[in-house]
Amino acid sequence: MEIKWHGHACFEVKGKNVTIVFDPFAGIGLPEPKANADIVLCSHSHRDHNNVEPVKKDDGKVFESFIGSEEHKKVLVKGISTLHDSAGGSQRGKNSIYVVQIDGMKLCHLGDLGHDLADEQLKSIGEVDVVFTPIAGGATIGPDIAWTIVNKLDPKIVIPMHYNLGFAGAPPWFSRAMPIDLEVFLEGKNVERIKQSNFEITKEKLPKELKIMVLTLNL
Repeated sequence: MEIKWHGHACFEVKGKNVTIVFDPFAGIGLPEPKANADIVLCSHSHRDHNNVEPVKKDDGKVFESFIGSEEHKKVLVKGISTLHDSAGGSQRGKNSIYVVQIDGMKLCHLGDLGHDLADEQLKSIGEVDVVFTPIAGGATIGPDIAWTIVNKLDPKIVIPMHYNLGFAGAPPWFSRAMPIDLEVFLEGKNVERIKQSNFEITKEKLPKELKIMVLTLNL
């Protein structure tokens, strides 16, 4: 399985028989992601998370703000209801966490999660191998809550997302939405920095202990 970061919260996961894209974006100053996905998963309806057309196959299936379980292309997609803020959704609305199983591994994308998870939500997620988590605070959870959730889920790989890359062309609102630096999240942790935007992983090659994989956009 190949995992590729397009930037922000957008990841492309290529399995043996299916391609999945999480949270494709538009309007943040980065080139729009391009892919040919069988399944596109959008955590909510904000434009920096639901730019579907550039990444979807003609017959691709789109899940946006999806709650429940549904199978497509032999992939079970599970959407878990959460909120985009810590004020009952009154500030930014709802958010869907997605859990998918592909090539024998379970992946969990937290979307624009804005709060710690309740026991019932953690139970719905279950055991996972890879977690994509926002980490920069502001519009989402920050490092402390992100680590609290990671420790509860106990995955093998954590991939941080939704943090300020400091790239030219980013609109001011985008930078303001992510006030905490990536290094705060990484401090004192087992980190592998990859000098490219993608890597390959198999069930057999999952690390024995938790590892943070930091991908690099070559802009």
